Amino acid sequence: NYYKKHKIPVKFVGHSLADEIPFQIDQNTAKFKLGLSSIGTKIALLPGSRYNEVRQLVKPFLLTANWLCKQRPDLHFIVPLANPKLRQLFLQHVDIAPNLPLTLLDGQAHEAMAAADVVILASGTATLEAMLLKRPMVVAYRLAKLTYWLAKLLVRVPYYSLPNLLAQEKLVPEFLQEQVTVENLGIEVLRWLDNPNQVKILQQRFLELHKTLRCNASKQAAIAVLSIIENS
Repeated sequence: NYYKKHKIPVKFVGHSLADEIPFQIDQNTAKFKLGLSSIGTKIALLPGSRYNEVRQLVKPFLLTANWLCKQRPDLHFIVPLANPKLRQLFLQHVDIAPNLPLTLLDGQAHEAMAAADVVILASGTATLEAMLLKRPMVVAYRLAKLTYWLAKLLVRVPYYSLPNLLAQEKLVPEFLQEQVTVENLGIEVLRWLDNPNQVKILQQRFLELHKTLRCNASKQAAIAVLSIIENS
């Protein structure tokens, strides 16, 4: 609708991730690849792929994990970090959640999400990947105050996580700025863990969205570009 309103010609070509990721994912295979036990509940924490993202979310994510462990002692947390700098930043804060059952990974975000029962993650492309992997998730994001203020002025959207934007409805909980609290994140994780029927409904919706996005994106994009060149 935005593009139509501004009379900008566009063509939907899908997304390459939707072409690459199979419709069904074997969770136990992902656990095995990461050397994780098949026993117990796995929660993936993905605080972001950029330094400022991780800096904003590392504390609430760790404190949420600590809170969840007190509710469910069988939980194990998986944290993929994109590079050594982010790993160092994460380790600087890990003491706020002492004795947390935790596996740190160098990269391997895809495998971590595939192995998880629930994913807590920063808003961004990772939410699309989690959706394509059919994983229930809780989405969070924090911006610098000035950046957030400017974004509110310039951007008017009902949702900001990709699964909700694609569905045009609230499929997964999302929290922004001061809403990113231990209680908000933790309660939503428990809600997914305690409601397997709701998870199945969510996974079916994710599958429908996956099928919509699977259009052989690379080929479609090439055709669209060639069409523009030929008509220019």
